[in-house]
Amino acid sequence: MALGWRGQPRVSAAHRRSRQGRRRRARGAARGAQGIGASQHRQPDRGEARQPESGDADDRSEVASPYRGHRTTGARPVSRLVLVLGDQLSPSLSSLKAADKARDRVLMVEVSEEATYVRHHKKKIAFLFSAMRHFAEELRGAGWTIDYVKLDDPGNTGSFTGEVARAVAAQQPDSVLVTEAGEWRVAQMFVGWEAALGLPVEILADTRFVCPLPVFREWAEGRKALRMEYFYREMRRRTGLLMEGDKPAGGEWNYDAENRKAAAPDLFMPRPPVFVPDAITQEVMALVEARFGNHFGDLEPFQFAVTRADAQAAFAAFVKRALPRFGDYQDAMLEGEPFLYHAVIAQYLNCGLLDPLAVCRAVEAAWQAGRVPLNAAEGFIRQIIGWREYVRGIYWLTMPGYERRNYLEHTRPLPAFYWTAETDMACVRAAVTQTRQHAYAHHIQRLMVTGTFALLAGIDPHELHEWYLSVYADAYEWVELPNTVGMSQFADGGMLASKPYAASGAYINRMSNHCGTCRYDVKQRTGPNACPFNPLYWDFIARHRGKIGGNPRMAQMVRTYDKFADDEKARIAQSAAAVLAKLS
Repeated sequence: MALGWRGQPRVSAAHRRSRQGRRRRARGAARGAQGIGASQHRQPDRGEARQPESGDADDRSEVASPYRGHRTTGARPVSRLVLVLGDQLSPSLSSLKAADKARDRVLMVEVSEEATYVRHHKKKIAFLFSAMRHFAEELRGAGWTIDYVKLDDPGNTGSFTGEVARAVAAQQPDSVLVTEAGEWRVAQMFVGWEAALGLPVEILADTRFVCPLPVFREWAEGRKALRMEYFYREMRRRTGLLMEGDKPAGGEWNYDAENRKAAAPDLFMPRPPVFVPDAITQEVMALVEARFGNHFGDLEPFQFAVTRADAQAAFAAFVKRALPRFGDYQDAMLEGEPFLYHAVIAQYLNCGLLDPLAVCRAVEAAWQAGRVPLNAAEGFIRQIIGWREYVRGIYWLTMPGYERRNYLEHTRPLPAFYWTAETDMACVRAAVTQTRQHAYAHHIQRLMVTGTFALLAGIDPHELHEWYLSVYADAYEWVELPNTVGMSQFADGGMLASKPYAASGAYINRMSNHCGTCRYDVKQRTGPNACPFNPLYWDFIARHRGKIGGNPRMAQMVRTYDKFADDEKARIAQSAAAVLAKLS
């Protein structure tokens, strides 16, 4: 860590006084940050480093760093401290592109606060810390000077704020440079840094997305309904993906109607590539087990890619082996087949190991070369430049406050089986089991199994949001929260989704083979052996008819319920109450 400067350019006395004042404020901020988010960690004695007087800048050849155990000889002055977060593992990151390798220094930190603000899946924590360490090595190989603070380093304060303050006190930069945070919670941390640190903090836009946030706000302004489909078409035009002039390739914008085949167990299911943990990953896994062993999820076997090259290899394998059938079977579910034809690359996209536009271009090229059908290419690209970009825009348009929306006034606690998988419902058991094993479930399992059950049962959407955020390796609040609150739980009253995604067991039976092995009968509407989704579905219609009856896509189901005989309505209410009583 750099203090001991040689050959420092001569500066004016006024400039020196200004810098010294900022450093004194930074040291004070570092002392004040000791307890932030990590009171269990001991802060190093500030007496370990002597602060030089204004006249001895050229004599500071060796000064102890506030980072315990590190001493640096002959280090160069630091112009800017460049903070790179764990979801910013991209060489194209705006802060890195704006920085100067010769004068600036990169800071990366593993902090307990980020692993525990919700109790993240052990495999998710290990994936991110290992990917961060590998990215630091990638940057070093590219000529960057890196300060990397590991979770178990002495003096680690456990928070971004504490670690930036320590680094500023140690490195004494002129300013801090960072790319905007992906989550509101972290962005709010940045707000107070300039005053607390006593030096400028420059926050740059995140240019790794297809749609800049100002463009999304402009698109959304004045619209009565912010439907993804219309935004998606704008993104197709903006990028030129799957376009023939100003028309969509094949004549249709969306081939979702062709993507609803039920998979058969005898189909060949290509598994995603397995990446054997290297020494860095093994060290991280041991650390995670020691520090977060009581968190949800299986740590082993660990099979994720943690380098850019391996993430690219995983994506290439998907395009070659699974993408041709992805379109047909993207909504299917099969017992014992957690991945089917899905890419399983969202965690790589969301932390920066893969570039969203680059993967879309590659899929488009595969279609143009005749290697994949149009419905597969379009379905994949829609998920990236459609849903992914759209939910990010919704998130930043509505925060803060979006996470607390609860249009349907659902307050029931999250059932224990979302953690244990101890339920007789085969579809829910399968989804939670594979979530525990892989920190992964595909979008239909999240939306139409765990999500739909929570919607029908009246689960508190905030509790469900925290569950989704914690258990999936690809989950970051900007992408998970709108999908949960808006799409899955209709808690925003229809801002995002055009209707509640409520369904009975018939949908799961049509799209999976779970019902064939389930202890419940999917054909029964009521009674102790009826699929719980069935009475809960009709009870949901009855309870919320006042809020959903005017929705054109739900009105028919309300009319159907109204035609039931009174005794059938009573049986529905009784069966639903029996299911809900078991959740208590």
